[in-house]
Amino acid sequence: MFLERMTYPEVEAYLKRRDTVVIPVGSTENHGIHMPLGTDTLIPHRIAELLDERFPDVIIAPTLPYGATEDLRGFAGTVSLGVDGLQLVLERICDQLFDYGFRRFIILNGHGGNNTSITMVGHHLFRRGAYLAIVNWWLLAGQLRPEWKGGHGGGEETAAILGIDPSLVRSEHLAQPEGFRNDISDELPSTSWTGVSFQGGLVTIPRPMHRITDNGWDAHGMGIDPPTKATREWGVEMLNVMADYTRDFIEALQRAPLPGKEE
Repeated sequence: MFLERMTYPEVEAYLKRRDTVVIPVGSTENHGIHMPLGTDTLIPHRIAELLDERFPDVIIAPTLPYGATEDLRGFAGTVSLGVDGLQLVLERICDQLFDYGFRRFIILNGHGGNNTSITMVGHHLFRRGAYLAIVNWWLLAGQLRPEWKGGHGGGEETAAILGIDPSLVRSEHLAQPEGFRNDISDELPSTSWTGVSFQGGLVTIPRPMHRITDNGWDAHGMGIDPPTKATREWGVEMLNVMADYTRDFIEALQRAPLPGKEE
């Protein structure tokens, strides 16, 4: 059941039998020149749609299309709420849902940069006597099937978008390299995301990704996840597996007793 399609008496009736709500949270950010800016929003939203088919008696809130993605600012169209902004928005949403009676919050998360904000909201809700669970679909997919493991805008995410709508993937750009460059110095070569390598160790230097790559997808150094590896069949299967997993997890969480309120 999608919250935006319900009336308030229908929500009140639901809360007499369940206290669970699913909230898909995404991001609007660069995923390479072959992928849409809404990749991290489209995927959890599609998993939510598949979940609705499997578990029609759970409320799914509207998908939040913005997240914390400071690293990718500078690529045209990327919009970031920042860690504090996302935390504020999500906490406000969850607090109001809590006031109506929701106590089990499942975040279908599409973007790793959101995790700090979501975790802080989870601690806040726990102190109020509720649970918040973070379902990071891309990590779980790689844990359930190691061959699915991937990086930002690589084969895993590209396959998921192909499974949603193949027209959203610019196939003519699939083979475009990441275009990593050493933006600081050759002595401190760029590695995956905002890291640099030095004397066998990895040091993070936060900076915009557009300084490091002229493309924006990132599986640098992994060697296992090029976008060219993606297929629609892989994406469809992966999305369905994640919907099944999320359904089973929700059922388990609903059987668990709620935590006591912490003062």
